[in-house]
Amino acid sequence: MVGPNVGRATGVDRDTIMLRQIAFGSTVSLANIAVHAMAMIVVIRAARSTAAKWLSFPTLRLGTVMIATVAVLMAAHLCEIAIWSLAYVFVEATPEGAEGLYFAFVNFTTLGYGDIVPVPRWRLLGPMTAMNGVLLFGWSTAVIFEVLSRTLLSAPK
Repeated sequence: MVGPNVGRATGVDRDTIMLRQIAFGSTVSLANIAVHAMAMIVVIRAARSTAAKWLSFPTLRLGTVMIATVAVLMAAHLCEIAIWSLAYVFVEATPEGAEGLYFAFVNFTTLGYGDIVPVPRWRLLGPMTAMNGVLLFGWSTAVIFEVLSRTLLSAPK
């Protein structure tokens, strides 16, 4: 007869598994924060450069600065999602036959369809991806607002 605890992880095993997931997820999150920081440098330089070139056309300047800012941030978010997707592939976190990029998109954007769930040994990566996405989207929103504010304030009256 097989007992009820056969095949279950002990408390120590569960702690080790969770710490491994948190360590790996934190590493991927930090990589994405680095990508986002580099994108912020590009955004700030692009905004300053564009604003300087279009000083006599405020509407054109505002439009150009905002398009450039959002385009760079969109590219950064796509890179960050791709990084999560590669991380899922590296640790085999997605179930067999599931698409890692789709899974990363759903988690990063906190859409959470629930049609794909990570394999049990990596179940914390989904929430960590979502947490990373929320933080980076918030950072992007703050930057967009700041760039818009500064562009409007620098417009000739």
